[in-house]
Amino acid sequence: MNTIGEILSARWKIIARSPAMTQLLVILAVFGPATITAMADNDASGVATYSIAGATLGYPILFMLLIVTVLLGITQEMGVRLTLITRKGLADLIRERYGVKVAMFMFVALLIANTGTIVGDMAAIKTTSAMLNIPPIPALIFMVVFTFIFVTRGNYKLTQTIMLLSCLFYIAYVISAVMAKPDWGLAFGNLLYPHGVNFTPEYLKNYLIIGMGVLGTTITPWGQFFVSSFSFDKKIDAKNVAYSQAETYWGAFLTDFFSFFMIVATASTLFMNGIVLVSGEQASLAIKPFAGELAGTLFAVGILNAGFMGIVIVSLCTAYAFSEFFGLSGSLDTSYNQSRTFYIIFLGQLIVAAVINMFPGVSLFQLVIITQSINAMALPLVFFFLIKLTNNKGLMKEYTNNKFQRYFAITGTVVIIIASIATLILTFVKI
Repeated sequence: MNTIGEILSARWKIIARSPAMTQLLVILAVFGPATITAMADNDASGVATYSIAGATLGYPILFMLLIVTVLLGITQEMGVRLTLITRKGLADLIRERYGVKVAMFMFVALLIANTGTIVGDMAAIKTTSAMLNIPPIPALIFMVVFTFIFVTRGNYKLTQTIMLLSCLFYIAYVISAVMAKPDWGLAFGNLLYPHGVNFTPEYLKNYLIIGMGVLGTTITPWGQFFVSSFSFDKKIDAKNVAYSQAETYWGAFLTDFFSFFMIVATASTLFMNGIVLVSGEQASLAIKPFAGELAGTLFAVGILNAGFMGIVIVSLCTAYAFSEFFGLSGSLDTSYNQSRTFYIIFLGQLIVAAVINMFPGVSLFQLVIITQSINAMALPLVFFFLIKLTNNKGLMKEYTNNKFQRYFAITGTVVIIIASIATLILTFVKI
């Protein structure tokens, strides 16, 4: 006579062999890199940019989200597909195909932009900690030490798990937006076309400049490199490329789903009441009179979590890129001694960012707008290599870009170049 344990074991074996369960296990096996990369775009610098956009421009800036989401999904899918088919990261392929000089130029540009982003994330952690009655300097030191220990002493699986758990905290922005009691009809309507404000020349100028910041914080050069490297480090089997492709579009939707609520929370409270915002963490204080104490606190907790996620992911991106660009060992599944340079670069960025933030007078507002604008202006070059590589039949075989991917990405690149030039001109021209 079979025991209950034997019966349950036999039934589990039947379920485990079913097609539905097999698919679920494959999805769980590949899940992580694209979602984490996309969500990390909503780091503290990103939250600051979205908050400033909502407070300065109101609901019409939401129109950009729909287009940006599609472009984010398409380009990150290219990066994941490139890595899974070639078994190499984007940075590795750039070095192999275009030479060491190009690799050096790309790495230096990435290092500068990433360092600015990390400094911005650290600044947000410092300020938000003080708002939550946590001593800011000890908070920065703890963040550096804790981050370095868990990354060097852990492995890929642990890092991915912690990052995925961090994604759950973004629900705080949804709650904050709902508590702000926005005009949902106006919010959703602006996803289709911008309306509901007086489009003066000054407003249009700010829309373009801040809009470039929104683009630069959502679709980042570091994100294109990180999603490639993180997917490679996960060692996803090429036969599961379709599942990874689906995850990239899910990740793109998820990141801008939360971005939508960040903008709605500030647009419905600050823009509608004519309150000027100069930093992301200031938003958590400014919305309290309109949305309540809890909404403001949740917004602050969200920024603190976003800052942590940002410094981990962006620092790892630089370390991954350096290792690939210059052919060195770099993996979360290797020890400190095996990948010493990889971990030193990771730690070095954290220390530099923390030290800069220990000096008084660091302006997160200026740093965020400048860094995200640099990111947006650097995107066309990254897209150039990404599109060229994924169009290469010798590399990709039957997995080259389809017509929609190719033309949408190229059109997006051209638009970004034109907008970048216009932004530079308008930055120095008074209207």
